Amino acid sequence: MKKLVIAYSGGLDTSYCAVSLSKQGYEVHAVSINTGGFSQDEIKTIEKNAYKMGVASYKNIEAVSTFYDKVVKYLIYGNVLKNNTYPLSVSAERIVQAIEIIQYAKSIDATYIAHGSTGAGNDQVRFDMIFQTMAPEITIITPIRDQKISRQEEIIYLKEHGIDLSWEKAAYSINKGLWGTSVGGKETLTSQHPLPDSAYPSEVIKTTPEKLKLSFYQGQLWAVNDHQQTPVKNIEYLNAIASEFAIGRDIHVGDTIVGIKGRVGFEAAAAILTIKAHHLLEKHTLSKWQLQHKEYLASFYGMHLHEGQYLDPVMRDIESFLENSQSKVTGEVYITLKPYHFNLDGISSPNDLMNPEFGSYGEMNTQWTANDAKGFIKIIGNQNKIYQQVNQLS
Repeated sequence: MKKLVIAYSGGLDTSYCAVSLSKQGYEVHAVSINTGGFSQDEIKTIEKNAYKMGVASYKNIEAVSTFYDKVVKYLIYGNVLKNNTYPLSVSAERIVQAIEIIQYAKSIDATYIAHGSTGAGNDQVRFDMIFQTMAPEITIITPIRDQKISRQEEIIYLKEHGIDLSWEKAAYSINKGLWGTSVGGKETLTSQHPLPDSAYPSEVIKTTPEKLKLSFYQGQLWAVNDHQQTPVKNIEYLNAIASEFAIGRDIHVGDTIVGIKGRVGFEAAAAILTIKAHHLLEKHTLSKWQLQHKEYLASFYGMHLHEGQYLDPVMRDIESFLENSQSKVTGEVYITLKPYHFNLDGISSPNDLMNPEFGSYGEMNTQWTANDAKGFIKIIGNQNKIYQQVNQLS
């Protein structure tokens, strides 16, 4: 038989693919990648249903730590928010999922690989680019995209083949992972309507402001409220705390890889808090030029990641720069949590460049004289003065 690996989520599209490809004579091996979105009970349910679809095997690959080490760590180093809004929750996951899936396909000598993407979204690009780059010898099959099949046609096909699960379409499409949860619904298909509170996964439980301390060591989240754990555990712990205030909600509007505008809601309490706190600590501990160059390189990194260009060697170059920039980003960030928002109160760090020993901005200085200041201003303004004088005379 023709050995095939399918990226299997357990939803309608991948279920249709699994059944139809099995009926076509493929030996279908279903695999799902956990980047923080599956509970153990959910994994068991997905596995049980996968075998109903006629797959030869099912495997769930734990990749939360891999997701952090390969991607999330650098999104924090770079304070990456696409269009100054979105922490790339889903697009970042897809890259790691694609890499894990193709590695698994190669490990079992599969000659085909399939996914359930349509022809209208970003994921088809991300999956195909990773697959064809890492294993050009493996043929990619995409039934939903190729057949342009409707949701109702998929349901009818599955029922005809004895698969009669509940395929009722949820009012909102939810994709949960370590770095946030995306939310899509009828409102995100328009340009003017907000998502209702009920669409988001969390609701306000706490209304009294609460203090929070995030500790960073060389750019990584080392502890939350002095509770030390791995960065992954700290992110999960922080999300549990902040989600009780319904923090991290927003709607992102951006350009898709296929050229159309897209709109998606998200809730990413831990991601937003971590990035904003980390950025504040960097403002105190990095030089002016480090901050300037980090900003545009991190923007490029986030864009290339979103566009599926993770395997381009420039990404490793940028990662090296970002990691090297973090050697002094150590200290505590103090935050006040409130319903739906938060305040960054301040930081403490042994590497704080806002050191009163060298003067206080707008108040006093200890490093130069009045004549030094006058000479500095005269020289730094010299080029502009020459330009204006010359062009006023010509």
